[in-house]
Amino acid sequence: MIFVEGFRLLFVLAGSVAGFEIGHNVDSTGYAPVVGLIFGAAISYVLGGVAGRLIDKGLQKAVFLFRNTPPGEIFAASIISTTGTLLGLVIGLPLLVLLRSGYALLITAAIAWVLATLGWRLGSVKGRQIVAAAGMSRILAPTPDYPRDHALLVDASAVMDRFLLVLGRVGLLPSGLVIPQFVVDHVRLVAESPDPVGSRRARRGLESLEALREMAVPVHIAPDEVPEVDDPTTKLLTVARRTGLRIGTCSTVVVDEAANWELPVVDLRDVVHELSPDHTPGERLAVELVKEGRQARQAVAYLPDGDMVVVNDAIHLIDQGTVDVTVLSTRPTSQGVMVFAKLANDGAVDDLGLTRRPDPSRRRGSVLS
Repeated sequence: MIFVEGFRLLFVLAGSVAGFEIGHNVDSTGYAPVVGLIFGAAISYVLGGVAGRLIDKGLQKAVFLFRNTPPGEIFAASIISTTGTLLGLVIGLPLLVLLRSGYALLITAAIAWVLATLGWRLGSVKGRQIVAAAGMSRILAPTPDYPRDHALLVDASAVMDRFLLVLGRVGLLPSGLVIPQFVVDHVRLVAESPDPVGSRRARRGLESLEALREMAVPVHIAPDEVPEVDDPTTKLLTVARRTGLRIGTCSTVVVDEAANWELPVVDLRDVVHELSPDHTPGERLAVELVKEGRQARQAVAYLPDGDMVVVNDAIHLIDQGTVDVTVLSTRPTSQGVMVFAKLANDGAVDDLGLTRRPDPSRRRGSVLS
């Protein structure tokens, strides 16, 4: 209210002077100046209150938007924006001197506005580097309460996939993970959704975070909310730009947008695929067939790292113990590596490690059934 009333007072004074001048120009000898002053004060009183409230709301919104912005970025943006304004005035000064018209003033104002906007945006993007170059990092860019260096800033797609658990299990997350609070909230929301696939993946992701903590992998929940942004991808990229952290994701959209923002990003799918065992054709594996495949007479097994093995003509050996198979080919998928194989010597391995032939009657029985 203090701001609104103070702004209204200034507006009333300006309106009163304007009304008095208008009345004086109409009739300088009569009551016109006084009438103009009264009308100017009354009109500006109403308009000043409306304008003051609108400006006050705008200022409150601006403060709310900037409450999570690092002070270093605001400082750098303000300095460069002011420098751009002054540079625009200097560039436009010769025009004012030579032309001495309203057009020169408008051109100067436009140049100053463009350079000021450019300076603000440049300071917002490069604020952390500018503050560091000025030697004021400790004051304007304090270290957050989570690790920087090699920690990964992950999104919902990374949390809900299995890759983080794999990397943590093999010790490739020494600096841990940083997860914005809005990402955790989104994963929890998906976990409670009616979609069975999405909710199962989200619950698995939340359980993976707890498993990573039990493995002594640092998992930090960052309170950054970025309320001025609605799009979750833009939110994540904004946090990454502010914190200087690398992004860990399984989303192609995030990878592409991070490239556009010139931010470091790690596609966890590529990392895990590169670290997955390279099963060459002809390699022998010992697996336990657990279910039928999609194609006729195919059986499916899983390797210890979770990769799927599809074995041709092996449906009769499901739940029959360990089976020797020979790798035919492999194919990378979004869930890992899929291995296609055939039975090695068409047999299974018993407890003594000897190859045993399948019972023909069992095979005939499985076909008849």
